[in-house]
Amino acid sequence: MRAVCCLAFVLGLLGCSADGTDSVAGRGELVVGVKADQPGLGMRGPGGVFQGFEVEVGRYVARRLGASKVTFRAVTSDDRERLLESRAVDLVLASYSITPERAVQVTFGGPYYLARQDIMVRRDELRIRGVRDLAGRRVCQAAGSVSGERVTVGLGIAVRAVPAPSYSSCLGKLLAGDVDAVSTGDLVLAGFATRAAGKVRIVNAPFTDEPYGVGLRKGDIEGCEAVNKAITLMYQDGTAARLLRTWFGASRLRLTESVPQFEGCS
Repeated sequence: MRAVCCLAFVLGLLGCSADGTDSVAGRGELVVGVKADQPGLGMRGPGGVFQGFEVEVGRYVARRLGASKVTFRAVTSDDRERLLESRAVDLVLASYSITPERAVQVTFGGPYYLARQDIMVRRDELRIRGVRDLAGRRVCQAAGSVSGERVTVGLGIAVRAVPAPSYSSCLGKLLAGDVDAVSTGDLVLAGFATRAAGKVRIVNAPFTDEPYGVGLRKGDIEGCEAVNKAITLMYQDGTAARLLRTWFGASRLRLTESVPQFEGCS
């Protein structure tokens, strides 16, 4: 019995769970992975300073987990799992939709926001009014994103997929006329629409849900539960509503300011 107690004490000091998995809960220093090129969500500005909704949520959650030092590192849709597994980052908040396939590799806290997948087109494009109008169109597909699969596989709509390394690149292709549309979570689109200053518009015809989760290393149940408690408090104390209005209020999206239904830690 004494040996068991000593083991529990040591694990607690090391920030480890009983199965040996390092936990983010109670850690004094955490590295949070965020996007560097998504306006409103995560952008790296002058001097390398990150800013955006997910940056602020990441800082709030990390502080609630007990971290006195929080640093940020850029991630892409393609390398989120690898950076978590290699311990280059401890948490990921990067328009990281919770899916069964990703949950095999990552433990997800949250979601911290339930986005809706929508469509962005050029301002003068009037023929695309909904997802069915994407049939046969050139639709940008960002590397590592599952948004395109929701259209082609989930809904069975045949599009002409145009690959791009990121959604920032997709915006460039849309403005240049190289693609007809970009489809992903509405918060991502809202940030880019604001950045494009009237050159693009959001169709406002959402067709699927995209629960944005906090990625943790696989098996960190203790950390996941602590993250969920932090997200709940963030909505209860008004922080979530304030951040959503600050970063997306000008986009005229119908923002959800109630606590999302959690997916469960596994």
